[in-house]
Amino acid sequence: MRLTVLSVLLCLAAPLAAPLAAQEAPALGGQAPLALPSAPLAAAPDQGAVAAPPLPLPSAVSPQTFAAGGASEGADAPTDLYNILRHAHPVVQSVMAALAAMAFAVLTVLAYKTVELTRASHRLARSFALVAGANGLGTLGPRLPAPEAGSAMVRLIEQELAALPQALGAIEAEGLRERVRIGLSRIDAAALQSLRAGVGMLAQIAATAPFIGLFGTVFGIMNAFLAIAETKTTSLTVVAPGIAEALLATAVGLGAAIPAVIVYNALNRRIAGFRHRLADVAAVCERHLSREIVRRRLGAEA
Repeated sequence: MRLTVLSVLLCLAAPLAAPLAAQEAPALGGQAPLALPSAPLAAAPDQGAVAAPPLPLPSAVSPQTFAAGGASEGADAPTDLYNILRHAHPVVQSVMAALAAMAFAVLTVLAYKTVELTRASHRLARSFALVAGANGLGTLGPRLPAPEAGSAMVRLIEQELAALPQALGAIEAEGLRERVRIGLSRIDAAALQSLRAGVGMLAQIAATAPFIGLFGTVFGIMNAFLAIAETKTTSLTVVAPGIAEALLATAVGLGAAIPAVIVYNALNRRIAGFRHRLADVAAVCERHLSREIVRRRLGAEA
């Protein structure tokens, strides 16, 4: 009887001891653990349970894949000034073209007026040297340079003196001084008007170019906001082109306005210096005229 009970207990304990032996086997022998089957156990037919499918594991994204994706996303975005200008809105392109034309006009005026002022200053310096070193005005005509303001003043006085007799009265002398003064003032005004031609355009460019560039800036930013509303995303690829063309319009506007201001001030300084030297020539001519009037008055009294 005892033997029978012991045999039943051993038969019941054998299935329970098998998993424990399998788990403790690596610790006893130092061998690799036995691989367990990865397939899920099927439910028993009598339980009526349906096995759930395994959950998909998230796939790892490597840094190379992420960098490639970012590069493909911004591959079409313009990254240099030429592409920014080429992909800009037609209104912004028109603004930039107008500003570029203004900048070209500034450079043209600078080159032309520099040559004109240099030639006029050299001729005026030669006329001043001839008039200051002469004893009278009657012999200066053939030696004067090509027609310019200084030589025009000398010729005016010589013509007025040639039209009067050698003996002058007080009335003739006063009329001569008045006519010469009016003629010299008109020659001075004509010379300055010729030198200032085109300089006023620089002031207009300096005053209007920043506002024209600001118009392009506003339109470019508005275009960027419209792109955000259309794509419903604030990605840098969507916003960057509009902001880039807006800032480029501002830069072009400043690039046209700043040189215009500098050239305008430089030309005005040179014109002011020319007017000062022209006033010196007029003063020397009036001094020679005064001496000639005194000599003729003395001859009339004699």
